[in-house]
Amino acid sequence: MKNLSILILVLMSNYSFSQKTAYDDGEWLKFRVHYGLITAGEATLKVKTEFIDAEETFHVIGYGETTGFTSWFFNIQDHYETYIIKGKDLPKRFIRKIDEGGHTKDIQIDFDHTTQNATITNFENDTKKIVSFPREAQDMVSSFYYLRNNLDTKELKVKNEIEMDMFFDRENYKFKLKFLGREILSTKFGDVSCLVFRPYVQSGRVFKEKESLTIWVSDDDNKIPLLIKADLAVGSLKATLVEFKKLKNSFKIVVD
Repeated sequence: MKNLSILILVLMSNYSFSQKTAYDDGEWLKFRVHYGLITAGEATLKVKTEFIDAEETFHVIGYGETTGFTSWFFNIQDHYETYIIKGKDLPKRFIRKIDEGGHTKDIQIDFDHTTQNATITNFENDTKKIVSFPREAQDMVSSFYYLRNNLDTKELKVKNEIEMDMFFDRENYKFKLKFLGREILSTKFGDVSCLVFRPYVQSGRVFKEKESLTIWVSDDDNKIPLLIKADLAVGSLKATLVEFKKLKNSFKIVVD
């Protein structure tokens, strides 16, 4: 069930786009994670306004867990947070607190965009470390919200690739995904026009190959993920949007 944890991380990381402001205080998303008809877990994302050091931020809280029968033999509780500086779309603080079948992490990353240094606090062993990061780098959660506000999807063409710098745990990464095109997706809310993306992932133990992940994103001013499909070494896992609240923009349903 380590694969479930990876999919929950994906939900909390990347994939939506527009130059118009796409989200606001109060937005809430809930996803069902499932193998076919079998529900394995759920994940939520919520946004609220909060101040850190007198600086106004969007505080985003992501939580994922296994549920039902799945939690009996492999329990996952993943808690992620980011504080995004309003008007700059840059992370100020990132929190990762997880328990994945006994594998735990409890870290906090504070970003200084003037010095381009990140202070990493590990609460499990009470240590601190300072690591440099590229200009305007994002964390795993803030990247999702950054792209929602800053990538103009109207200019996207099939096979276009998008790259950005991401800082995760103690390392810098080059995140890249490919635009596959537009599709109409059937959802519980109705038929929705979607943008389809394929992030590049590391092939091997978990994913069959580097293009094993596909994401369907609403083609409107919200740019929320509606479906994520992962072709894993042990089968196919999906995450489906099942509830939402307080979207900033109109959620568009295709009408015949």
